[in-house]
Amino acid sequence: MNVFSLLLSLVLVAATPVQRIHDDIVWHVPVNEKMVAITFDDGPDMLYTPDILAILKQYDAKATFFVVGFRAEKYPDIIKRQIDEGHEIANHTYEHRDFRGQSKETIVEEIQKTEEVLYNITGKRPTLFRPPLGYYNQRILNIAKEQGYTVVMWSKHQDTYDWQNPGTNRIVRRVIRHIQPGQIILFHDHGSGSRKQTVQALKEILPILKQKGYTFVTVSELLKHHPNYRDLNL
Repeated sequence: MNVFSLLLSLVLVAATPVQRIHDDIVWHVPVNEKMVAITFDDGPDMLYTPDILAILKQYDAKATFFVVGFRAEKYPDIIKRQIDEGHEIANHTYEHRDFRGQSKETIVEEIQKTEEVLYNITGKRPTLFRPPLGYYNQRILNIAKEQGYTVVMWSKHQDTYDWQNPGTNRIVRRVIRHIQPGQIILFHDHGSGSRKQTVQALKEILPILKQKGYTFVTVSELLKHHPNYRDLNL
């Protein structure tokens, strides 16, 4: 084997697990229609989630909320409202615990506990999962799949970083500048600090995208528009 072949084989070996991991995650859904999925992490929040729901309703936008179990227990009426208004509820663990270094038993408990909380509130079990802090590895993905979940992250350039409070204009520009059909956009309806910038940014983003011909659907609805995903347990 010459040096070039050796280097090529090393590159392929190194790349294989990375590709396998990425194949186990939904980042975006290739579609022809102008539709996107707006997602919110870490809620529900007593102050900001109702404001967000009012804005979504104004623009006939459906969203997917990746909720934290103990917060869902605290504000079940908000969860019920989200369901009643046609939004999707997904699993974001019970305590939003960093999974790095955690045992399989702990990870499973975090997922299952939230599933039970949401089932008791809504009568339905969630099918989508997003790991806390956006951290994942193959082990975490395997555990989520064993629990019957599809792991959903967000599209390239569509992490709004709203939790950093970068300014409403920056949030708006980031979304609008990079928008493409089938994208999954990440916002937060809870977290440390204020989510006022998120609320204001939505007031500006939704009418701009609607004028461009976009519709706003849940992640599961977006997945159903592509043949690769239609057979998922949604």
